[in-house]
Amino acid sequence: MKTTIFFVFTFAIALLGISCTGPQQGNSNAPAAPNGAKKIKIGFAMDTLKEERWVRDRDAFEAHCKKMDVECVITVADNRAEKQANDVENLLTQGVDVIVIAPSNATQAASMVDKAKERGVPVISYDRLINSDKIDLYISHQVPVIGRKIAEYALAKVPEGNYVMVYGASTDNNAVIMKKEQLDVLKPAVDSGKIKIVADNFTPDWKPEEALKMAENALTQNGDNIQAFVVSNDGMAGGVVSALANKGLAGKVLVTGQDAALDGLQRIAEGKQTMTVYKPIIPLANQAVESAIKLAKKEQLTTTPFMNDTLKKEIPAILLEVTVVDKDNLMTTVIKDGYAKYEDVYKNVPEGQRPPKQ
Repeated sequence: MKTTIFFVFTFAIALLGISCTGPQQGNSNAPAAPNGAKKIKIGFAMDTLKEERWVRDRDAFEAHCKKMDVECVITVADNRAEKQANDVENLLTQGVDVIVIAPSNATQAASMVDKAKERGVPVISYDRLINSDKIDLYISHQVPVIGRKIAEYALAKVPEGNYVMVYGASTDNNAVIMKKEQLDVLKPAVDSGKIKIVADNFTPDWKPEEALKMAENALTQNGDNIQAFVVSNDGMAGGVVSALANKGLAGKVLVTGQDAALDGLQRIAEGKQTMTVYKPIIPLANQAVESAIKLAKKEQLTTTPFMNDTLKKEIPAILLEVTVVDKDNLMTTVIKDGYAKYEDVYKNVPEGQRPPKQ
């Protein structure tokens, strides 16, 4: 009986994590490095893999862990904060030296940070900001800049008219930060009456189907008289474009995005989505892994202070640069960098209408 219970327990634990280096036996039995030292073990608690960009994050993180000869365990919470809390507890039980969290819920994740710190484990807040002043590092792209660039682009292209604001999940600090920055950029035009925000809302879990419903409602309520949808990522932009296509308006109304997801890039090439924000994933994942290694070795990080407006406190951060991408610079940005292939981006564009390969 005891043997059966032990087998079931061991099997259940094995299912909880995705390992970069094979089955996990806990930190005490971690593989030894070539010099005889125990390998550093990094835990990465992800929120979701439902969007292309997060698959890129996982793959890049795994690849760099292997390159740096460190062990990693990756869990995915499927957009459920309570599952992520369990994932973090399991990673700590496995004896990770550092834990990286892409939070499902920015506020609830603070308790996960507390648990890690109680065990002396450093914590990196990855891409999304956790509402805790105990994190050792916040590593992301320049989220306030992303918000501003999206709004500035929309205002430059559509300086007058009716706007719909499609924000991300209210539980995600990135969505909250971008909302603030977008509204700050648009405020003078709103105050002057040049533009009117006729609808705005946060979108649960950044779901495209929820963005589609919001766009359909906004179009119906305003008699299709909308000139711009300021959308905070490409997944939701896809939902908005679907709503516009159903009205015969795809390509006639400005639609913004973020992430440079392949389907978003394809819509830009086709003229259905207007722009996106390109955030190179490999440099982000690489720096997260390298920072985790430094924290595990108790080495100093080079950071800049970032103000968490919710906590009114500064936290150490590494913030990477971003680039606006539209139909005019697809070739010189995402394709030139090898982030996306020419054939994939222009898949739905007739050959005679494609730009020449460079």
